[in-house]
Amino acid sequence: MTPWILAYLGVGAGIGLLAGLLGIGGGMVIVPILAALFTAQALSVEHTLHLALGTAMAGVLFTAAASVRTHHRFGAVDWAVARQLGLPMGVGTLAAASLSAWMPQRALALAFAGIVLVASVQIWFGRQPARTRGLPGANTLRAVGLGIGVVCGFVAAGGAFLATPFMLWCGVPIKRAIGTGAAVGLPVSALGTVGYVWAGWHAPGLPAGTLGFVLLPALAGVVAASMLTAPLGARLAHRLPVGLLRRGFALMLFLLAARMASSFW
Repeated sequence: MTPWILAYLGVGAGIGLLAGLLGIGGGMVIVPILAALFTAQALSVEHTLHLALGTAMAGVLFTAAASVRTHHRFGAVDWAVARQLGLPMGVGTLAAASLSAWMPQRALALAFAGIVLVASVQIWFGRQPARTRGLPGANTLRAVGLGIGVVCGFVAAGGAFLATPFMLWCGVPIKRAIGTGAAVGLPVSALGTVGYVWAGWHAPGLPAGTLGFVLLPALAGVVAASMLTAPLGARLAHRLPVGLLRRGFALMLFLLAARMASSFW
């Protein structure tokens, strides 16, 4: 087993745990790490970030599935809301991911870093509001989902980093918001992966073992470990205080985004 496979397994284990704990797909966390690993291997210098984004998006599909199964068993998924938010999010993600190949790596990296930095600040200061407001109507939910999906397509995220705070703002209990946030990651990651595969299908200079912008050996290592740890994280989410976890996650996002920005500045 090569050291790179071991690295992918280690990354996957950590991402799976985070996915279960916070209902995220882990895409925003894993993109800078994969980009660094691909750069160290000198894989497709012109498409290093595209490969990181595509592989991360494909990995979100598996971590979200493993996480949502456990949240569903705890009754923490509102499937009606997940459908109304998730399907438009998937459409927006597909559109953005399909356009990714036409964006220069530097512009894509700086856009990624900017979005993630804003998300990290929001997550750090996020507070659960008084439960006096409720979720908006179906059409507003779909519009919000479409907008979130476009952002997800450019940062290879499952959408929980925006969908979960939105649901909290609407008064949804935090554990239910986390579980539903995990569920919206399923259509987002599925359609986002299709977009990245299509965008990279004819890209020149890609390494062996790619499917569009998805590097299959890296995906296999990440998925194998994350599928084991995501259910553990989801179980812990129903036992541990969430405030400390959220702030730790926000700090990690901030540091990773700052590193990404400095690498491509």
